[in-house]
Amino acid sequence: MFKTLYKKCLNLAAHKSSNFFLGVVSFLESSFFPIPPDVMIIPMVIAKKKNYLKIFLIASIFSVLGGIFGYMLGAIFLDTAMNIIEFYGYEKKVVSIKNNLSQGEGFLAWLSILFLAGFTPLPYKAFTIASGLIGFNILVFMIVSLISRSLRFFLISYLSYKFGDLFSEFMEKHGSKWFTFLGLLIILIFFIILIILKFNA
Repeated sequence: MFKTLYKKCLNLAAHKSSNFFLGVVSFLESSFFPIPPDVMIIPMVIAKKKNYLKIFLIASIFSVLGGIFGYMLGAIFLDTAMNIIEFYGYEKKVVSIKNNLSQGEGFLAWLSILFLAGFTPLPYKAFTIASGLIGFNILVFMIVSLISRSLRFFLISYLSYKFGDLFSEFMEKHGSKWFTFLGLLIILIFFIILIILKFNA
């Protein structure tokens, strides 16, 4: 099933209405669709290099809108939301975070997880829904989603524009590891800054 959906998304990247379909895929991927927008972004940018900023913006905006939809799904349709969370195997983590959310550590932990989910290959959709389930601050959720998704899609768009097929090959072989490492590095820098500010306060 995943291979079929993957191929369909690749075909949509070459469609004359590819921008529209990119928006649809980006929206759906943030709430339940299993194929990430990257599959469409890379070939679209390679085919139309001058449009890389437009492609990045479409993916980012509709991904965040889809994330808000996922949040609402988690907040309102609890049974459906839990089924999706269980499918990805995160139900225990969600319950644990919900119990600790009132504490500063719990809030920061979920903030970090949410950023990583938006930036790395983690299933972002599971965490948008979980954010609604645990009642995470929706404004903070939107800001973190916008930062993480925009940063990810900008890097993919820009590097596809800059290096073309070489970047496509790199993503196929090392993309998951590279984005995971970079995401963890950003989180580490964030916590170091927090610690410095705390000690200087």
